[in-house]
Amino acid sequence: MRNNVFDRMEIQIGDITKLAVDAIVNAANQTLKGGGGVDGAIHRAAGPQLLDECRKIGECPTGEARITRGCNLDAKYVIHTVGPVYSGKPQDAELLAACYKNSLRLAAENGVRTIAFPAISCGVYGYPVNEAAKVAVEATIEFLKNNSSIEKVIFLLFSEQDAAVYRKTIESMQESAE
Repeated sequence: MRNNVFDRMEIQIGDITKLAVDAIVNAANQTLKGGGGVDGAIHRAAGPQLLDECRKIGECPTGEARITRGCNLDAKYVIHTVGPVYSGKPQDAELLAACYKNSLRLAAENGVRTIAFPAISCGVYGYPVNEAAKVAVEATIEFLKNNSSIEKVIFLLFSEQDAAVYRKTIESMQESAE
C-alpha cells in the first residue's frame, strides 16, 4: 500500500461520467434532483434510477455529502456534495473543504478505494479554480494522511487549463512537504 499521499492523487481531463472508478463525486445542488453542468451530465448518464434514489434521500445541505448507487454509470457509487456559491468570504473555503472531507469520509465508510472529483463549485457557483484547487488538494491531503483505505483520488477536470492549475497546486504542496 502506498503511504505517500501525493502518489495517491492524480489529475485527469475528461468526462467524469465515463470513468471506471468505485465512486464519482457529483457537484450537486441542494435538491439532488439534477441540474446543469456536471450534475446534469451525471444524472443523464446514470439514468432515471439515480433521480429516484435522490428523491428518497431528500435534500443535502451545502458542505455535506450523500451516497447513491451509480445506476447506469461505470462507477459503483455517486457521492453527491453541494459546494458553496462563491462570495469571497472565508466561509466559502470552509464549506468547500467540508465537501471534500465529507465525500472522502462517506467513500471510506462504503469501501471505496478509487474516487474521482470534479472541480466542485467552479462552474455556475463561480469559485475561482486557483482558490478551489488549493482547498480541494489541502482537504484531500489531510484526509489521506489519516486514511489508507482510499488508494486513488482523481481530480477529473474539464480543461487542460484547469488541470494545469491542479497540477501546479499539487506540485507546490509536495515541495512544501519535502
